[in-house]
Amino acid sequence: MVSFRGAETHLRSILKAVSWRTLGTLDTFAISWFFTGRVEIAGSIAGLEIATKIAWYYLHERVWAAIPWGRR
Repeated sequence: MVSFRGAETHLRSILKAVSWRTLGTLDTFAISWFFTGRVEIAGSIAGLEIATKIAWYYLHERVWAAIPWGRR
């Protein structure tokens, strides 16, 4: 198992992921609505991507927290 020596707690990483994903989902919704012209389709697309992208972002943050490269 990887030991996370970063300064971020799991809760902080989760909250960052949720806040970032909220902005991203609103963006996805707006773009989908623009291209399809249908709120229902835009909502389906935006809704589907929420959980997967939160999980990927959280994993990405935790992996980078374990990498010492680039820190002072």
